[in-house]
Amino acid sequence: MTTLDARIPPPVSTSSVPPATCPPKGAHAHRRAVQRLVDSYRAIPPGQTIRLAKHTSNLFRPRVASSVPGLDVSGLGGVINVDGGARTADVQGMCSYEHLVAATLPHGLMPLVVPQLKTITLGGAVTGLGIESSSFRNGLPHESVLELDLLTGTGDMLTVSPEGEHAALFRGFPNSYGSLGYAVRLRVELEPVRPYVALRHVRFGDLDDLGTAIATIVAQRSWDGETVDFLDGVVFSAGESYLCLGSWADDVPAASDYTGRLIYYRSIRDRGRDALTAHDYLWRWDTDWFWCSRTFGAQHPWVRPVWPARYRRSDVYHRIVGLENRFHVAQRLEARRGRPARERVVQDVEIPVGRTADFLRWYLQHVRMTPVWLCPLRLRSERPWSLYPLRPGTTYVNAGFWGMVPIAAGRADGDVNREIERVVGDLGGHKSLYSDAYYGEEEFWAAYGGDAYPALKQRYDPDGRLLDLYAKAVQRR
Repeated sequence: MTTLDARIPPPVSTSSVPPATCPPKGAHAHRRAVQRLVDSYRAIPPGQTIRLAKHTSNLFRPRVASSVPGLDVSGLGGVINVDGGARTADVQGMCSYEHLVAATLPHGLMPLVVPQLKTITLGGAVTGLGIESSSFRNGLPHESVLELDLLTGTGDMLTVSPEGEHAALFRGFPNSYGSLGYAVRLRVELEPVRPYVALRHVRFGDLDDLGTAIATIVAQRSWDGETVDFLDGVVFSAGESYLCLGSWADDVPAASDYTGRLIYYRSIRDRGRDALTAHDYLWRWDTDWFWCSRTFGAQHPWVRPVWPARYRRSDVYHRIVGLENRFHVAQRLEARRGRPARERVVQDVEIPVGRTADFLRWYLQHVRMTPVWLCPLRLRSERPWSLYPLRPGTTYVNAGFWGMVPIAAGRADGDVNREIERVVGDLGGHKSLYSDAYYGEEEFWAAYGGDAYPALKQRYDPDGRLLDLYAKAVQRR
């Protein structure tokens, strides 16, 4: 164990940070919060399972309720320090990207990858993975982590980095979902921003052409002679898909605003060229939770004007989903109308770019839930990460799809998700574990680091105070 003092640089001036942001907390406040966290760990009786005491989540896995008090993370939701010269930030594990971006933008900087929803936390994106339109050049959020402090299952506070005694834990922490420890502080790289992002929405009528274009843009970082700094896309049907190409800009003719009545994903079909401020580009998907706000009526032309703007955000929609999961009001109404029961299909999968068209063709024929979000990625690291072994040097495409599908006659709840898992595996891909998973235990460990995980678990949580990854991801404990 080591002290925290020597690892945290002094805070920079916060004079340029707007009052509405979460200002840097400083090392002293961070140490007090860490002490409360450690004290709460010690207060939990030996043998009891440890959980975080948090009230929000971006997970879609229901889990068994626990009466055991959770770890006190109440003081771990801020930015400790932004070092503009070094282009780094020291950030607490429960800090949301909304607060992190608010602290870095006044310095002309942003995290290398900013997941698309405001309330995703930095610690959550690292232990549970995250992705966005800069991932084709910057990889995944954990690849810009320089070091982190972890509270392990033994109650030790360790600093882990790519080299040194705990290097294996550093490489095994991504995708561990808190089963090896909890991130308390992370030092992350930042990159410069410019005032605007200029957008081109390029339409494709053929899925193979779409896949070829993705591979070309990732390799060349340009399209039709113009630089591409951000890359994602949307599939509306087999004959209508778009790549959204973003480029940094110092000036644009006009910047759009999709936080009011206009809806971003609809603009993709209507506008070949567009522009957003850097801030609004980072959160372009959050206002309508991609397109999922339509489920709650928030896109209806009569409802939109009276739905308060402060409630048009992903965490509000997520809470509505949580209430439905608890009380099943919509489900009972559907049953009264004689409609079939529905299966939740909320998934993000990574497919090698050369097989992306094959996956989309299968998906559009068998699942038929659109739109589908596409986000290319390529690892920065030349070494694989233990628990999510994507291949270095390989371009993948994340396909995200979120909604409900009718359960067909003779089928059972979960069948569609199981088919998706099978097809993704057959195509050499992986599935994110934030939502429902149905793998058998042997199949699961073969895909998610079963060779490395037991040794990490034995060293950093020998008494099993933290649930293991399979219990969390599949057994929903």
